[in-house]
Amino acid sequence: MSVEAAYDPTAGPGADLWNTLSGADLIQAMGDGRFPEISGVNTHIGQAISRAVPGRVEIDWTPGERLTNPGGAVHGGYIAMILDNAVCLAGSSTCEHFMPMLTLSLNVDYLRAAMPGDTYRVVGTCVHPGRTRMVSNAVVTDAQDRLVAQASAAVVPNRAFAR
Repeated sequence: MSVEAAYDPTAGPGADLWNTLSGADLIQAMGDGRFPEISGVNTHIGQAISRAVPGRVEIDWTPGERLTNPGGAVHGGYIAMILDNAVCLAGSSTCEHFMPMLTLSLNVDYLRAAMPGDTYRVVGTCVHPGRTRMVSNAVVTDAQDRLVAQASAAVVPNRAFAR
């Protein structure tokens, strides 16, 4: 098994965007395909960023069969993962330059099952864009705009990426 080198956003494709765009603009560049995917997580879980503005990120999420539990519904851990992505991106969207976030706490409420192959809307909103600690909320809704799950979280900027 090989160990991949740590991602270096200051080198290679997208370095100019990394160094110049605001947090929201870089997240939108990710969604538009102008900035390379940092890891394979987005593809693995079926996440596609559709819109990013300061304090708010919208994601289209189509979970695949590989994300299901033995009962055939999407495993709750993957629902928590997409909510975690949304709260972190919402926090990042408020930064002068994109800064990945680290999750301090994540509280998830599950309200109905998510099914593989269906497309869901995930919206993350940063409700407190503090310098050292941010608070964000996220919701997953289905095609009928029914709430599937919601989360609240505290996140902090990953200072390893400070510039």
